[in-house]
Amino acid sequence: MSERPPISPRSPRAALEPEQVPPPPKRSDRARNPFVIVGNAIFTILIILMLGAGATYYYGKQALESPGPLQEDKIVNIPARAGKRDIADVLLREGVINVNPWVFIGGVFALKASSDLKPGEYSFQKNASLRDVIATIVDGKVVQHAMTIPEGLTSEQIVTRLSDNDIFTGSVREIPREGTLLPETYKFPRGTTRDQVIQRLQQAQKRVLAEIWERRNTDTPLKSPDQLVTLASIVEKETGRADERSRVAAVFVNRLRQRMKLQSDPTIIYGLVGGKGTLGRPIKRSEITQPSPYNTYVIDGLPPGPIANPGRASLEATANPARTRDLFFVADGTGGHAFTETYDQHAKNVAKLRASEKQIQNDTVEPADDPAPAAAAPGTADTNPTATTPPKPTNQKKPPRSGRQGAAQQTNSPPVVQR
Repeated sequence: MSERPPISPRSPRAALEPEQVPPPPKRSDRARNPFVIVGNAIFTILIILMLGAGATYYYGKQALESPGPLQEDKIVNIPARAGKRDIADVLLREGVINVNPWVFIGGVFALKASSDLKPGEYSFQKNASLRDVIATIVDGKVVQHAMTIPEGLTSEQIVTRLSDNDIFTGSVREIPREGTLLPETYKFPRGTTRDQVIQRLQQAQKRVLAEIWERRNTDTPLKSPDQLVTLASIVEKETGRADERSRVAAVFVNRLRQRMKLQSDPTIIYGLVGGKGTLGRPIKRSEITQPSPYNTYVIDGLPPGPIANPGRASLEATANPARTRDLFFVADGTGGHAFTETYDQHAKNVAKLRASEKQIQNDTVEPADDPAPAAAAPGTADTNPTATTPPKPTNQKKPPRSGRQGAAQQTNSPPVVQR
């Protein structure tokens, strides 16, 4: 066991004095090197930045992934030429997001979507996260608005409908040629120009017409797709019942084969009002014989062009009419029509219709602007078997049909059958 060195006694005065502490060692020349100082500073800054980046990443991930404030699906319009800050303000105002606009902008940069934000009308789902919101705008899947073009409208009537619909922009430069638009249900995003809508309807009509013409019955006397559209437009205006279209088409095809006048009321109306489509009153007797390129009571064969825009069903029925010998049809009082091959049978159906109508109303005579002989008065069925003119298809009283502008404006009287 080693011995401790003896402790020398200190004087009382020395004991009261503070003990001498050895001075700190001198810093080495290396520690005082400016490169070391700068390096230490940089290392410290990097540590701080890494900690900040980690915190930012965590906060950003939470901001991107957390459910949004929407309580239900909502449609919001992002205007054209809107910047990232403008889009953020719109989304914040509409309640789609509830974060600071700069957080939205940061999310856009984080997702590398700065140049991919597209204007338009978008549907944001309930509780959509910030990531979902940005993805929706980047994908550009804008809301599609359905618009139905009813069969049997004229081109002018279709343009009027487009003009009244505020989801479209611009104006139609000119009314499209009759029969070149396909009635159907279409979907368009808000802001589509009206000329673009017209072009789409025309392209659809060309495609459908080409398909139907290719599959037509070549025995029909129709020589071109244009003639098919013209006759289909008459069929479209004559009946709204799917089970009657091909039979109505057969009546007109049979008449064309026998070189008989078609005698269709809708052609009279089109000759009087053109693209406006509706007459607004019953046909007058003088108008039945009034010369017009479209009046099929006066002209032979087909009119010079369509009288409306027929739908696919009428085009198909006209291209492949029923195989019948029918030459006449008249309303049967139940919303349909009675078809016959002979004039005598037709006359009996006309008389039956008139008797049925007399039970409903007292006066069924169409307004006459000139006196007519009793034997040839409008609404009188001439059953004389020695009639000198070829049997004619009937004018018809048809009930109003949903979506059809012209049908309810045809004659309100019983069929007109001349000698």
